[in-house]
Amino acid sequence: MNAATTGLAAGMALGFAGYFGGFWAFLLVLVLGAVGLLAGLAVQGDLDLRARRQR
Repeated sequence: MNAATTGLAAGMALGFAGYFGGFWAFLLVLVLGAVGLLAGLAVQGDLDLRARRQR
């Protein structure tokens, strides 16, 4: 899946959360999506957590 497709899916998920669940559901989906993105980048190796912790 390329970046455009991933962005489209994320935007649609946020839109559905905002429409059906309101503002707080929108924020919850946004925060959990960001946490999932960071976890995925860390597992994939694109995010080096050790370098950020040593500062």
